[in-house]
Amino acid sequence: MVAQLDTPPIAVDHSFHHTIEGLVQIFTAPHRSFFTNVMAQALRAAGQGTRVLVVQFLKGGINMGHQHPMHLCQNLDWYRCNLPRCIDTPELETVEMQAMHDLWHHTQTTVAAGEYALVILDELSLALHLNLIPESEVLQLIEQRPRHIDMILTGPNMPPSLMDVADQITELRRNICP
Repeated sequence: MVAQLDTPPIAVDHSFHHTIEGLVQIFTAPHRSFFTNVMAQALRAAGQGTRVLVVQFLKGGINMGHQHPMHLCQNLDWYRCNLPRCIDTPELETVEMQAMHDLWHHTQTTVAAGEYALVILDELSLALHLNLIPESEVLQLIEQRPRHIDMILTGPNMPPSLMDVADQITELRRNICP
């Protein structure tokens, strides 16, 4: 026998939408060989359906740049400077500086649009130390990003101003055994 109760409707307020605020994470190390860990996280997120943006500021690639991203896993867009070389000095030719400026401007516009849930800015600290990107603009990007976006910033010797706004800092060290 099944009993059926007649219950009055319950008023539920559906106007409250709770959005989880994204985190700012920093991965730093005295060496430059930890990008694999960050890319594994990006690929895992993209494989689970999360839109991921990876921007490598110091890596070049022929026919790259913001006009020609690499697309991986249907959800991961990977941008590099439109340069035939990697950047390792602050002395850039005019064309190289324009490629860096174009990539940075595209990054700012793309983050502001809020289409990605995870944004990785690789070797950002080196771009800052080489004075290729203004630190104040990076801080502004972090502060003004849509709240749902997680950001991962990588590179050695991250500036204190960025460390201060980070929610999580991961410092990777090599343990050399005797």
